[in-house]
Amino acid sequence: MRIILIGATGTIGKAVAKELGQRHEIVTAGRTSGDLIMDITDTASIRNAFKKAGKFDAVISCAGHVKWAPFPEFTTEDYEFGLKDKLMGQVNLVLIGSEYINDGGSFTLSSGVTDHDPIPMGSSASMVACALSGFVMAAALEMPRGQRLNVVSPGVIEEAMENYGAFFRGHCPVPAARAALGYAKSVEGLQTGQTMRIVF
Repeated sequence: MRIILIGATGTIGKAVAKELGQRHEIVTAGRTSGDLIMDITDTASIRNAFKKAGKFDAVISCAGHVKWAPFPEFTTEDYEFGLKDKLMGQVNLVLIGSEYINDGGSFTLSSGVTDHDPIPMGSSASMVACALSGFVMAAALEMPRGQRLNVVSPGVIEEAMENYGAFFRGHCPVPAARAALGYAKSVEGLQTGQTMRIVF
């Protein structure tokens, strides 16, 4: 398969590239680097990248950001940041990408452990992650040309604990290589409409 991997330079993205790159062609995409330049917050950028990509069989998104702050400090703009970036950025990958992907192709998005295990300062993260699961569950019913759609919800990543451990006290971290197996299952399996939770 020919797979477009968005966010290939991140911790999870690198692990996904290593796992799937053993068996498939990986085309990397990112905001500032990669085989394709793609800003998921810009629909024109998404469309241009897919046009340049040529034929492809799968799209994996390991991209997207949200704001982290105590709820009393959040503003409408803070929530809108996550909605535009991690939520609608990934939704638009599917909306636009479904026009270009091969018949029977698959989309795999990324959410996070906050979709079922909320943490302090994570109200935006939980909102976006739960919305992604809902989108995938419903949109998968209507995907055209036999396309599939799933979302991977990894636990806090072991390699990122130095930066994020203070937010996830009591969580058992998941190695990035284990999280990558969820993406492989989505791409190489037959499931659709699923939230694939990677837990310890």
